[in-house]
Amino acid sequence: MTDPFSVDGRLAVVTGGLGQLGTQFTRSLAQAGARVAIFSRRPIGADKLAEKFPGLGDRIRVYEASVRDKAALEHATEALVADWGVPHVLVNNAGIDSKPDGSAEQNAPFEAYPQKYWDEIIDTNLTGVMLTSQVVGSRMAAERRGSIINVGSIYGMVSPNQALYAYREKRDGVPFIKAVSYAASKSGLINLTRYLATYWAPKKVRVNLISFGGVKTATFDKEFIEAFLERVPMGRQAEIDEYNGVVRFLASDASSYMTGSNVVVDGGFTAW
Repeated sequence: MTDPFSVDGRLAVVTGGLGQLGTQFTRSLAQAGARVAIFSRRPIGADKLAEKFPGLGDRIRVYEASVRDKAALEHATEALVADWGVPHVLVNNAGIDSKPDGSAEQNAPFEAYPQKYWDEIIDTNLTGVMLTSQVVGSRMAAERRGSIINVGSIYGMVSPNQALYAYREKRDGVPFIKAVSYAASKSGLINLTRYLATYWAPKKVRVNLISFGGVKTATFDKEFIEAFLERVPMGRQAEIDEYNGVVRFLASDASSYMTGSNVVVDGGFTAW
């Protein structure tokens, strides 16, 4: 019998596929037998690509394209179709945020929050998903098959708890507020996902969202991590590779009756 969880032989596009989570998704899909096209605004050469993904060089290619540039996305997609064909899977992973250890200006109180940071984050996290889905998804729809996987966040479902960031003002003497733009961009993905799921259902293109919780990295302040984990029922962050399984699930036929869904993978953070 055919394995419904298999992605062997499928072609996936991963935006931001050279970043922290994008690298994981790219490697996981390629190891499972898929070919992966990375759309990146900062491409790397063949040597560095082979070093980053050892043993997978024949399954991974990089195409230069910013998700904020429709012309670049169209050019990259044309090149990909000429090289490998029309994708079966699109992982809209590229995204940016102001970090807990970022500058106070990027995390200013709402009344003084600079519009330039709003524009930058909304343009990347929300408009970028729309443009990439428009370009790549239309190709899938013409083939009458495909799975689009949008990468969301718990902050698309709930507002950031500003108490998690209170340590910054105590430590630095400057007000530090988790900015509105990231939450707004990720909440927008919820209904963009539903919209595209219903719009493309007749063309057999499925569109789903994954709302991730925190992932373990070395870039966050210890005070933030301690406060965050107090609010996670499982008491820990996700390991860097723990989101791979749900991406592969949504890329496979095992999720063939799923569309318009928001799959929450957050250690229970939003259950409280």
